[in-house]
Amino acid sequence: MSAASLAHIAAGRARFAADLAAFVRFASVGADPRRRDDVAACAGWLAGRLRRAGLRDAALARTPGHPIVHASWRGAPGAPTVLFYGHYDVQPPEPLHAWRTPPFAPALAGEDLVGRGACDDKGPVLCHVAAIESHLATSGRLPANVVCVFEGEEEHGSPHLPAFLRAHRGRLAPDVAVMSDTRMRAPGWPAIIEGTRGAVSFEVELSRSGDELHAGQFGGAIANPLEALCAVLAQLHDERGRIAVPGLYDRVRVLPPREHARFAVDAPTDGELLRAGGSDDPAGEAGFSAYERTTVRPALTVTGLRGGYTGPGTQSAVPAGAQARLNLRLVPDQDPQEARRLVCARLRALTPAGLDLAVRAGPGSRATTIDRSHPAMLAAARALREAFGREPVFIRSGGSIPIVDVVQRLFGVPVVLMGFALPGDGMHAPNERVNLPTLHRGTAACARFLELVAAAGLPAEKELAA
Repeated sequence: MSAASLAHIAAGRARFAADLAAFVRFASVGADPRRRDDVAACAGWLAGRLRRAGLRDAALARTPGHPIVHASWRGAPGAPTVLFYGHYDVQPPEPLHAWRTPPFAPALAGEDLVGRGACDDKGPVLCHVAAIESHLATSGRLPANVVCVFEGEEEHGSPHLPAFLRAHRGRLAPDVAVMSDTRMRAPGWPAIIEGTRGAVSFEVELSRSGDELHAGQFGGAIANPLEALCAVLAQLHDERGRIAVPGLYDRVRVLPPREHARFAVDAPTDGELLRAGGSDDPAGEAGFSAYERTTVRPALTVTGLRGGYTGPGTQSAVPAGAQARLNLRLVPDQDPQEARRLVCARLRALTPAGLDLAVRAGPGSRATTIDRSHPAMLAAARALREAFGREPVFIRSGGSIPIVDVVQRLFGVPVVLMGFALPGDGMHAPNERVNLPTLHRGTAACARFLELVAAAGLPAEKELAA
């Protein structure tokens, strides 16, 4: 990396921290209609920050939801085009009582900045912006062409981003995409994510006709939807922890022994994962490590259950209905539509007579894999090694990033997932934080990646559509 660019990043540390604090102050909860003005203000601030970095065409694209912030630099004819993606919306901060400081009043705790969205995904977004700025401020140009797309709806499924990408496919025309909405292996130990799981969510309701009934008069004689729903949920796994849905494992790949051995060296241990989850007792499918259960095996989780009366006092009544929410994580080759059909069929088969079943399922997303031997992935590995002084590991993520599959399918390009959140940063949790020295190294890695990918022999810049 050029000495001037590296010096610019080092000299801008205090300004970077101030910018991140300003970014985190926006309560940009995209899923909360009450925060619509906050989200819009955050988008405007981000567009302004991109212009200050030197991307003069930074602007907002209106959608039926929240704006998409986009910008570009096309001054390197013949060089590849890098798409930097991120999101400026954040998770809801609740429960508020669990925060040691207000979620949208960023505070320093040692070398960490605490606040909702600090690591997911505002800190990493600023790494991309600062990396671009470091080149433009010192040499007036970038090693590769760049387009930035930062959305405000990632935390509730990116409903409008695919249409934006399709509409501007020819103008964007990336040769590689970079996303930093992932974790490192450990403090000081970078990681590149080589795959993510897919997901389908379900809302399940069991009900009977009529109203709630007196438990003394009818209990034991009338079907209880809440008890029945609990029994149905209990039958969705067998005694070995496998998902008891016929056909669901038909497309699940057998883990090759060499991959099992690699995971044993590079991946988090059972102890690390359990400690990160605040537990001492493992659970799940027998015969696999905790890492394998959460990355290369499907998982079905009950994420919510509601029914009956739980308020003050007592209300001895047989409920008329009960609801549950399920989250199914998918692995490569599993099709979300087929998985949805199989789960719905299993729920119908388990529903007892006399009760009505209603299932609402989302469209779902596919699992993704990225070839770790691709030149762009090798460029990312070298950039991370130089920035952090340690060889990065290639690991899989148990989470789902639907936009990865969208970008792969729409543009036919690799997606480099090099994130800078630490395992203990509390993504989606109270007291979310981000380590500032890690972000500074992440900025250097992003800047160096632009240099390396420009020399990596990727396809030349695509001809842009009119």
